[in-house]
Amino acid sequence: MTIDPDQLRTAMRAWTAGVTIVTASFEGVRHGMTVNSFTSVSLDPAWITISLQQSSRTRDLIHRSEAFGITILTQNQQDLADRFAGRTPEMEDRFAGLETISYQTGAPLLKVGLAQMDCRLVQTIDVGMNTLFIAEVVEAHTNDSGQPLIYHDRKYWKLSAI
Repeated sequence: MTIDPDQLRTAMRAWTAGVTIVTASFEGVRHGMTVNSFTSVSLDPAWITISLQQSSRTRDLIHRSEAFGITILTQNQQDLADRFAGRTPEMEDRFAGLETISYQTGAPLLKVGLAQMDCRLVQTIDVGMNTLFIAEVVEAHTNDSGQPLIYHDRKYWKLSAI
């Protein structure tokens, strides 16, 4: 017997996570989405994971291009989190008016944020309604200032030291 998805969803609201934008492109088409299912798996090799719904456009572009970018957002970038979460329905191109940069894989990355990671796909695992992507970080860049945007219980939060 499996648990009701709404029960799990409610329990997962107790988990606090940073907020990232995952971006990809293939044959001139680019897309991105807000993701908090992101984690480091290994420092050597430099591997991370993300999990995306199988029906998402970004998932399809990552699958086809075998690469993606991750931008970790600052506490002042809630507008970008909402934009890439699709909460701005009148905006067809989520990248409109934003500066992007590409590194080794060619994946588009937002130029703003706490950190950017250029990732090459290592393994794909379909799990239920999602796809787990395991990727090698081939390049990483950080900015020295700012605090992370935090997501907890369906709200954005600011980080504070104890």
